Amino acid sequence: MKIMVALFILFHGLIHFLGFIKSLNSAAVAQLKQPISLPAGTLWLICGLLFPVAAILIYLNHPSWWIAGLAAVLISQVIILYSWSDAKYGTIANLLVFVFVVAGAGMWKFHRSYQLDYETALAGSTIHHRNIIHDSGIAALPLPVQRYLRYTGVLNKPEISNVRITMSGQMREKGKDWFPISSEQYNFFETPTRLFYMTGIFSRIPVPGYHAYKNGHASMQVRLFGLIPVVNLSSRELNQAETVTLFNDMCLLAPASLMDERVQWVESDSLSATARFTCNGITVGARLIFNHEGQLINFISDDRYALSGKTMTKQRFSTPVSEYKNFGGYRLPGFGSAIWHYPDGEFEYARFTIQSVEYNVTNNLKE
Repeated sequence: MKIMVALFILFHGLIHFLGFIKSLNSAAVAQLKQPISLPAGTLWLICGLLFPVAAILIYLNHPSWWIAGLAAVLISQVIILYSWSDAKYGTIANLLVFVFVVAGAGMWKFHRSYQLDYETALAGSTIHHRNIIHDSGIAALPLPVQRYLRYTGVLNKPEISNVRITMSGQMREKGKDWFPISSEQYNFFETPTRLFYMTGIFSRIPVPGYHAYKNGHASMQVRLFGLIPVVNLSSRELNQAETVTLFNDMCLLAPASLMDERVQWVESDSLSATARFTCNGITVGARLIFNHEGQLINFISDDRYALSGKTMTKQRFSTPVSEYKNFGGYRLPGFGSAIWHYPDGEFEYARFTIQSVEYNVTNNLKE
């Protein structure tokens, strides 16, 4: 889809060079009957350059491509009006490009709301480089959790204040096919925050979604082309569900954050531990399952809500993980699944492959 749109815009742009050539030599382009002055020909040239620029930016996934596209369409339509008898059919192409531009602007604006949120959170975050995690700092934790933290490599490293995670994978709804997704997220731990931006591809059309969790308050939006609401949720159930999701991220992808007074360990045995996590009056629980190597291999919670239609119902939720790898100096799972345990059986609704994990992001942070 992206390549088809880019090629269409490129081809439409190249046609505009005919007007510029006509302005230099009136006999050169027989298809254009009306004379074109050199100033008008300069506008044709500008369009001939702007449309390809927009096409190249689309191919490069640059979110601001629509600005060049909008400028090109507006200028193009003006010169078409002045050469209407020769170029009127270009209006059809311009209308189609304008639809693409509107969709591109919508995607940009929707993503910008996520970007502004994480930039604000980054500006208010503090990195404590001198607070090193030592063995004595984890001595009070259950033994399997201690083994896990040693295995992942948190000892003798600074405390973490935030983390940036990118993933690719697949998701599906019950009874429907898998669709590919890619995601980026920022998590912050001083004031518990999870900002998760995902793009799913349905029938080659990108559909972005943004989950924002800020100190116990959650919202979930999915918008076609970033404009047309498909999902728009905020509720008490979502607040609790996303508290579980944040705690899941802490356990799987930010293990150093588990030494937090908001995490209370209630029981354990040699290969499991049960904990409660509290954020702004919301308390959720989970059971962590480990293997003999010290890896965390599953996270199970009965406090998360699943969305079914417009209704949210509490269901058992688990995230088995595997393929531990090195990410930024820590050993973390490289692959994971998300599973709902419905009364009629398990349903795997997501598969994630971790692409990158970066801790203590320092873009405009206070040191």
